[in-house]
Amino acid sequence: MSGTPTREVARRVFADEFNDATHTFKESDEERAPVYALLPTGERANRIFVVGTLTETEDVGEDSEYWQGRVVDPNGDPFFVYAGQYQPEAASMLRELEPPAYVAITGKPRTYETDDGNTNVSVRPESITRVDADTRDRWVVETAAQTLDRIEAFDDDTNEYARMADSEYDIPLERYRESVISALESLQDEPNADETDGESAADSDDDPTDADETDAAGSDEPEPEPQA
Repeated sequence: MSGTPTREVARRVFADEFNDATHTFKESDEERAPVYALLPTGERANRIFVVGTLTETEDVGEDSEYWQGRVVDPNGDPFFVYAGQYQPEAASMLRELEPPAYVAITGKPRTYETDDGNTNVSVRPESITRVDADTRDRWVVETAAQTLDRIEAFDDDTNEYARMADSEYDIPLERYRESVISALESLQDEPNADETDGESAADSDDDPTDADETDAAGSDEPEPEPQA
């Protein structure tokens, strides 16, 4: 068997839950061990896959380009995405895209503490792809199903990440069930972000949930701290 590490599965999560995932941990003392965000519904996430509407982009860098993107899910909750010199392709997409536009993003969760002591959560993108409304709608349905699966498995005594979430967070799971319902209801009446034909993530050569491709999961380059 090869000792090469495999790429972590990209979890699907709505922004409401993602922004609550402020606790991070490692499962090994090795220097290159992957860092996981703990989802409040009881799952670890080293990578996530999100699809939403890019509503804002801004270069917040001082000495060099460092792009911030604001991507909202169907509930109107935002993911904040940051890309700089260590993510040149993603930074280029944020520079060139004209909001509003549907985008699919695969990336790693990042947490940082603000001056007032709060913990904010953001995404360091591996890839950003422009997609169409059908791709966004499929993501909503799949993310709703995965979220409900996590909620249903939360009370399983063998679910170590649920026990960890129960200890770290004081958030009722019903909150995320309501997010699922709201997201699914939005599919019936939300207008398209744009009318152009985007590339479907399902047709992309890079499957964002591929767990078989190799990746040095713990080799994180240093990068500027995201702007508050």
